[in-house]
Amino acid sequence: MKILDSKGRILGKMSILDLGAALVILLVVVGIFFFPGTSGSIAQVGVPTKPIEVDVVVRGLSIRNPQELIKEFQTRKKTNIIIRNQPYGQVEIKSVRELPRSVLVPQPDGTVKALPDPRKDIFSTDLLITLAGNARITENGPVLGNSKIKVGTPVELEGLEYNFNASAIDLRIKS
Repeated sequence: MKILDSKGRILGKMSILDLGAALVILLVVVGIFFFPGTSGSIAQVGVPTKPIEVDVVVRGLSIRNPQELIKEFQTRKKTNIIIRNQPYGQVEIKSVRELPRSVLVPQPDGTVKALPDPRKDIFSTDLLITLAGNARITENGPVLGNSKIKVGTPVELEGLEYNFNASAIDLRIKS
């Protein structure tokens, strides 16, 4: 009796294709259950959560009346944030401050001074916003939602009447 007959069956009982498919399924099951990888779980048990404050700066925000936006921040006290295109949820707005616009002016002695900007660009403003929330503190730094937050991280602020980008410039972990 031949091991492989004319119809491609092993010992006349099982097809080579069936045997190959069963072997692939077995390898997939072994790979899933015995070698799951190092991705970890979403519910990271044992990672401490602490309150943090993040200062973000908004440069050149095109807005007709910045005082209305500042008033909205002060009345609502909450905003939605998106970190690296990943929605986090709501955080508390601790403070909002309009930054003065300045321009660098070279002096006759070779130094440079920052002086108030004489241009009247009434539709552009800079803001410094302090946000507060709870973050998981990992060995790589604080994590809001599933996104690391560090100095330089792009943050998008979104509310009922606004949506603009900012950049994290300071981070304080409270104890």
